[in-house]
Amino acid sequence: MQETTSPSPTLRLPVGLAFFCFVLIGTNDGVNGVLLPSLNAFYAVGYAVLGLLFFVSSFGYFLSAISSGFLTQRLGLRGILLLGATAFLIGILPFGLKVPFVLLFPARLVFGLSVGLLETGLNIYITTRPRSTLILNYLHAFYGVGALIGPATATIILALQWGWNSVYLLLGGVDLLLLIGFGIFARPIQSARLEEKASTTENVLSVTLKLPVVWLITFFLLVYVGIEVSLGNWAYSFLLGSRHIAPFLAGWIVTGYWSGLTVGRFLLQNIAERLGLGTKGLIYLCICLVGVSLALIWLIPLEFIAIIALFLIGFGLGPIYPLTIDITPKLVPAHLGASAIGVLVSVSIIGLAVFPWLAGVLAQFVGIWTLLPYSLILTLVMLVLWRVLVVAASDSSKL
Repeated sequence: MQETTSPSPTLRLPVGLAFFCFVLIGTNDGVNGVLLPSLNAFYAVGYAVLGLLFFVSSFGYFLSAISSGFLTQRLGLRGILLLGATAFLIGILPFGLKVPFVLLFPARLVFGLSVGLLETGLNIYITTRPRSTLILNYLHAFYGVGALIGPATATIILALQWGWNSVYLLLGGVDLLLLIGFGIFARPIQSARLEEKASTTENVLSVTLKLPVVWLITFFLLVYVGIEVSLGNWAYSFLLGSRHIAPFLAGWIVTGYWSGLTVGRFLLQNIAERLGLGTKGLIYLCICLVGVSLALIWLIPLEFIAIIALFLIGFGLGPIYPLTIDITPKLVPAHLGASAIGVLVSVSIIGLAVFPWLAGVLAQFVGIWTLLPYSLILTLVMLVLWRVLVVAASDSSKL
């Protein structure tokens, strides 16, 4: 169970900046789906080519996250956050300025780097704070808030006929405020230190990758991301094609899934602390809730079951990612915590790409109904990996 002491007042503003940053990242992800048709119409390149932009962005994210241990040693957390916010601005402005399409590829690479730096840096920062488990849940919940705000913001701007690029200019302006905030108020972030320092000659990443516990946590998170994104991407198609639910209602049911994810991150850790439930027990409970809810939708083809169960799936999935990030520095030597978090965050990108693709292959060649048994099998794999991790951890009381 985590400490019950609250952060001192001098730390509240930096934590608020972290929340603000995750709202911005979530908002950016949320606007993409709404703006894709406008981008396609303006550049006339086709969705297949547009999709390459996301591949480039993911590659940039991977590079930044995997090198976070090295960058943390060289720049410190304040330097990483300032670099990330600056790169965000550099990566998003070309979209706002409607530059030639070929220039969007390096811009998107820089943008992916920026998001990886910001997410990894802030995850590392929060893990050093009192009551880190609770705050990490809030941090990732604010990403969900941004993801819900994004589509509405883009839709309103398009309806006002301000131009699709105005959305990116708005995001760039908000990021500029964030950059100024980090520049002025990031002193407490800079003072956040892990308990031990590595030798400057040590290859931190190499040492981290040799730890079996890091690979266990990484594979666990990889599968988690696969479940979350596969359901998020394909649930709408499942509700239409397998349950024959009206498009409008199906859209709201999927919104309920993402809302459940956000609400779960805000509420479940608080409830667990009040009940004296530790991270180990909470993750077991969350995985079981996801599995039971998936089975309900699969076996009982009723609309109200889909509405309730998809919300509960999101609710159960919500805390798992931040809880996993939080326990990582506790299971490795202190000076390797930043590098371990970087490995987790970067490899999760693979799960984001591979598992939804496999779900799509099954949907095309077998049927969209396969989404639920597919997700249920992944949930069982996640449960097994969590059990192995609990047994293998040298000090499972930290879970």
